[in-house]
Amino acid sequence: MIEILTPAQVDRARRTGALVADILHSLRERSAVGTNLLDLDRWTAEMIREAGAESCYVDYAPSFGSGPFAHYVCTSVNDAVLHGRPRDLALSDGDLVTLDLAVRLDGVAADSAISFLVGESRPAESVDLIETTRAALAAGIAAAGPGARIGDLSHAIGTVLRSAGYPINMQFGGHGIGTTMHQDPHVSNDGRPGRGYQLRPGLLLALEPWIMVDTDELVTDEDGWTLRSATGCRTAHSEHTIAITEDGAEILTLPTSREG
Repeated sequence: MIEILTPAQVDRARRTGALVADILHSLRERSAVGTNLLDLDRWTAEMIREAGAESCYVDYAPSFGSGPFAHYVCTSVNDAVLHGRPRDLALSDGDLVTLDLAVRLDGVAADSAISFLVGESRPAESVDLIETTRAALAAGIAAAGPGARIGDLSHAIGTVLRSAGYPINMQFGGHGIGTTMHQDPHVSNDGRPGRGYQLRPGLLLALEPWIMVDTDELVTDEDGWTLRSATGCRTAHSEHTIAITEDGAEILTLPTSREG
């Protein structure tokens, strides 16, 4: 299903997007050496409840997972890149953490992910990974607007990732979003321009470039959810929910506490 939202729904999506971004910003500020992933999950649940929102993850049980996700935020560390199930793990200096969060507020969902380093260590390889996903996300957003096609966004994202020398996995990518978290159209992280669904005002998309240093192959943890690089290399993931407007694209998942 491809859903086109009304102006009133898009306005509600702005509030949902700001909530998602603010929660992620708070979690990043609280992520320090020694912070436990289960604490991040608990804090997320508290902030969702306080906002009167609902989690898109806790009861989520798609075909590629193993039963309900049963947690409130995805916590992927180092070689984990997608669907990281929170577990009893304390963060260490230099860990590369990805937090991915989707919630629904007033009937409309928003989805975003951030990658960052914990502590004082700043390994160059990890910094490059994170910056490349952010640049690819910005390129995808810049290519979005009424009349553009999904392939234009995929091509823009893929061009940045390929130019930086990273392999690209085509199994998981961006997606439509609206009154539910995952909708059509699928947005691959590489593609041919001029192909695919033509964007219209009122369409919401979650764009999410993610990469692994030296492989495009994933392996699944015993938890049935956490996806890791097949070689054990580090990974990064950046995501925003955007709304297609009459004259371009609007990023909905920016924190109210700061820009960017």
